[in-house]
Amino acid sequence: MESKLQHIHNEALAQIETASNISALEAVRIGTLGRSGSISALSQSMKNVPKADRPRFGKLLNELREAVSSALEKRATALNAEADQALLSNLDVTLPGTQPCIGAIHPLTRLLNRAVQIFHRMGFALAEGPDIETEWHCFDALNTPADHPARNEQDTFYLPDGRLLRTHTSTIQTRVMESQSPPLRVIGPGAAYRRDEVDATHLAQFNQLEGLYVAADVSLADLKGTLSFFFPELFGPGTEIRFRPHFFPFTEPSYEIDIRTEALGDQWMELAGCGMVDPAVFEAINARRGDRAYDPDLVSGFAFGFGLDRLAMNLIGIPDIRMLAENDIRFLSQFC
Repeated sequence: MESKLQHIHNEALAQIETASNISALEAVRIGTLGRSGSISALSQSMKNVPKADRPRFGKLLNELREAVSSALEKRATALNAEADQALLSNLDVTLPGTQPCIGAIHPLTRLLNRAVQIFHRMGFALAEGPDIETEWHCFDALNTPADHPARNEQDTFYLPDGRLLRTHTSTIQTRVMESQSPPLRVIGPGAAYRRDEVDATHLAQFNQLEGLYVAADVSLADLKGTLSFFFPELFGPGTEIRFRPHFFPFTEPSYEIDIRTEALGDQWMELAGCGMVDPAVFEAINARRGDRAYDPDLVSGFAFGFGLDRLAMNLIGIPDIRMLAENDIRFLSQFC
């Protein structure tokens, strides 16, 4: 038995030492330590060793297994080091490297950051709210009648419990007024959801930024002054802005905002909606709060909102809104 152990030991170490690559070394491992290997076979034959000699031979067998395992590991380390050295020997360190693309801020995030910075300079605080909303926060509080098309299941994503995915970020405004007393000046960016057919100019999920200012004696002049400052700051000097009368359930009077820039030439681009907060909205908030903090005889306010996706499309010259959501590296790499 001892002679067999010594023979296997010498033969295994010799094969390990002469193994020229990892594949040859693996063959040695299988031939010695594998299920059908020489050491495994010797271990099986231990049942034929006299009972009195088993402890001694068992110890010798374990020492053999450990010695072979250690030699295999040491040789594998040496072979890997040789392979690495051979690979590096063919490397020309004088060749210029390849500049990696480490990523960049998404164009939507970049636009949002610019907008938030401008509004911060005007004293607006950042607010947020949940994407899953109640009908009250999304429609009732905003003076939206029960038969309004926006409340139809063809236009809005309703959940089984009656809640819905917010169709606009005006819900942030209702939640802020519900929890805070005037004066307040906030902007609420975030995602909105509508059952729109996805095409080059529409997505079922899109991004908005809406603002609200409520205090004593807030006037239409304050609204026009705020937005007449904001859009030229965003688009650059020379930006023209105009207000067109419109209708929104939650503001009165209401306006659509168009802009014209050098990039647009003589064309006007419809950009945003705005108006003075309808007294009915304040009364709905008062009823919800159980006080008269938003008494329309004492406070007034304005609200505005615009879509960030379409704004980014026009600023950057993107022909298809889906590019902003597809995460195509060919598109995003332009902003590295």
